[in-house]
Amino acid sequence: MTVIRSILFNIAFYVNITVLAFAGLPTLFMKRDAVQDLARLWARNSLWLLDKLCGVKVEFRGRENLPPGACIIAAKHQSALETFALTTQMNDFTFVLKRELMAIPFFGWYLKGAGQIGIERARRGQALAELTRQVREAIDEQRQVFIFPEGTRTLPGAAPDYKSGVAHLCAATGAVCVPVALNSGLFWPRQGFLRRRGRVVIKFLPPLAADVDKQKFMRVLQSRIEAATEELIAEAIAADPSLSVELATV
Repeated sequence: MTVIRSILFNIAFYVNITVLAFAGLPTLFMKRDAVQDLARLWARNSLWLLDKLCGVKVEFRGRENLPPGACIIAAKHQSALETFALTTQMNDFTFVLKRELMAIPFFGWYLKGAGQIGIERARRGQALAELTRQVREAIDEQRQVFIFPEGTRTLPGAAPDYKSGVAHLCAATGAVCVPVALNSGLFWPRQGFLRRRGRVVIKFLPPLAADVDKQKFMRVLQSRIEAATEELIAEAIAADPSLSVELATV
C-alpha cells in the first residue's frame, strides 16, 4: 500500500504544481505577496495530499519562538518537504538558494516574483558580499530569511556539516536566528519516491542573538539543532521502529 499511495501522491503533487503554475501566471505581474500567497496555497495543497494519500501528517512545534518580524531561520534539511512546508508558517519569507534554480522556466519566474535570494556558490567571496547585501535588505523589510546551514539535504542520523555563512549573516544584520529541528527524512527520504506513514515534526527552537564570535555562535547553533533533531528522530522511531531503515549507516 505504501508504494501505491506514494505513486498516487507523486502524481497528484506534480499535477498540483502544474495547474497552479499556469493558473497563477497573473500573479507574476502583481506584488510579491500575491506570489507568496500562491506559494502557500501550493504548500497547503501538498500537505493536504500528503496527509490524505500517504497518511503523513506535519506538526509544527515551538511557534511561540518565532519573533513577529524579521529574523533569520536556520533549518535542518533532510527532504524537499520542509522547503515548502515552512512557507505556511511565515507572512513574508525569502529562501537563500542556488541562482541556477531561478533560470528554470516557470519555477524560476515564481522564485523571482516571490522575492527569493539566489547566490552563485562558485564566486565564493563575491557571492557572500552580495548575499549579505540582499539579506540585509530583506531584514530591513521585516522579512523572514531561511537558510539551510548544511547547504544540502542530509540523511537522518548523518554526521552534521554546518557552514559558517549563517553566523556571518546574523552578525552583519544583527538579526536573531531561529534554529529549526525536524525529522522529515524518516518519512520523505532524500532519494526515492516512497512517503512513509507517520508524523513529521518541524520544531522552532528558542532564538539565538547575533554574536561577533562566529565560531561560538556556530557551536551553539549546531548543538541545539542536532540535539533537538536527535530527540525528534528517536520519538518517531519509538512510535514506529520500521522507520529506522531511513537512518544513515556508517
